[in-house]
Amino acid sequence: MYSGKIGKFIEYQTEAREQAARENKATLTKAKQLEKFIAKNKAGANTASQARSKQKQLDRLKLNSIDRDEQTAYIQAPIVPPRQGAAIRCEALSMGYPGHEVANDINIEIEHQQRAAIVGDNGQGKTTLLRTLVGSLEKMGGHINWGHHCQVGTYAQHVYTTLPKNDTVLEYLEYQAMPGITHQQILAVAGSLLFRDEHVEKKIKVLSGGERARLCMAGLLLGDYNILVLDEPGNHLDVETVEALAEALLAYQGTVIFTSHDRHFMKRIATNIIEVRDGSVKNYMGDYDAYLYSINREIAGGDRQSGGVKVSAPPPEKFKKGAKKVSQNDHRSMRKKIKAIERKIATLDVEKKTLSEQLLTTTDPKDALELHNSVTELGKQLEAAEEEWLSLQ
Repeated sequence: MYSGKIGKFIEYQTEAREQAARENKATLTKAKQLEKFIAKNKAGANTASQARSKQKQLDRLKLNSIDRDEQTAYIQAPIVPPRQGAAIRCEALSMGYPGHEVANDINIEIEHQQRAAIVGDNGQGKTTLLRTLVGSLEKMGGHINWGHHCQVGTYAQHVYTTLPKNDTVLEYLEYQAMPGITHQQILAVAGSLLFRDEHVEKKIKVLSGGERARLCMAGLLLGDYNILVLDEPGNHLDVETVEALAEALLAYQGTVIFTSHDRHFMKRIATNIIEVRDGSVKNYMGDYDAYLYSINREIAGGDRQSGGVKVSAPPPEKFKKGAKKVSQNDHRSMRKKIKAIERKIATLDVEKKTLSEQLLTTTDPKDALELHNSVTELGKQLEAAEEEWLSLQ
């Protein structure tokens, strides 16, 4: 237990390691001096007892154990030549499922080298838009035109749930790797996504859903794709690997179209924001901060309600002015309510993910419509629960 904030703890941890390293250096110097004395005097009749005494001192010397951070992932995105112009253009596009239109009259354009984040409330159609763009979901109308020589790599649930089950991890990555990639480079990418040692010989059919997702990501990184379409890329990655992925995408000279619930990740890499809302799609030309500024202006101008989008928090002074003293009993009551809501959110989240998985695999139009309506309703319940949780916090 360290009583303090994370920044101070990291400073303390760094200083402790440096101190331990200095002490180890002094101990090793002392040990060499003792070993030299013992070697010189242990054979002499008059100095043998001194040598034995020095040997006891040498045996008592101990080196400090210094904890090292685990090796963090290093991810390199595909190396592709930069291109100019439109990567994809949608004109009067309509999307949805048989019997249910999610959005229509979509007119957007994404340029090469842009990193476009698709945002929107749960159930509005972010994943539906991604699936329509890559053709895994048939468009209902309009046009989707990709630029010339676009090599599109997709990371999404409908992709990583259909990997070749009888291939090993290594066999799949060797097949996905572009020409010129060495065996060692393949193993390095696999290791960065937690496939190390004997894990590369596992059959895909025995991998968990999270492992398959990471394998799909590794395959993309070994390809020569100049466009990456990523649906929630951070879902099955630890914090360090998500950071490594962000660094890789910042250096990537291709085009990225992605969805993410991780606002830190989105804020770091997005160059423009595409919002799916109320049956329409709008491209906000600017980063995440510019997007927040735009929707705040829309709210101020009465063009939208603030409940539809989570905007930046008001200044702390606004909370201070209306602050009220809360009793211990009220605190306990609030904590109980917060725990109950957290359990509810966890349950709703599991139900929503289960139905979403079924929706991605169903082929019956009637079932697809029912599942879509159920997912939308669960999304609304989840959003209401999250708002209540935030209010109590």
